[in-house]
Amino acid sequence: MQYKVEFRPSVLKSMKHLLKRDLVRIKKRINALSGKLPASNMTKMKGENPFHKIRSGDYRIIYEIHDDRLVILVLKIGHRKDVYKNLPARW
Repeated sequence: MQYKVEFRPSVLKSMKHLLKRDLVRIKKRINALSGKLPASNMTKMKGENPFHKIRSGDYRIIYEIHDDRLVILVLKIGHRKDVYKNLPARW
């Protein structure tokens, strides 16, 4: 089953500031994610939140899975040193 990928507006804005080589790598990871979801126990973030994460080099992609609508909502993309700062409990 194919999931549709949606982006928060802030993610699209932050992607404009990435280097082209990093952006290409991130887009490949997101496209692979929409085709086949990795095991949820491997990507689920710790704590009482619905977030998942995947690595793309030094960058992390934070997302939520909405199984009822078959949507992957990308919430944040950033460098690993500061992507986890200021994550809310729920978006």
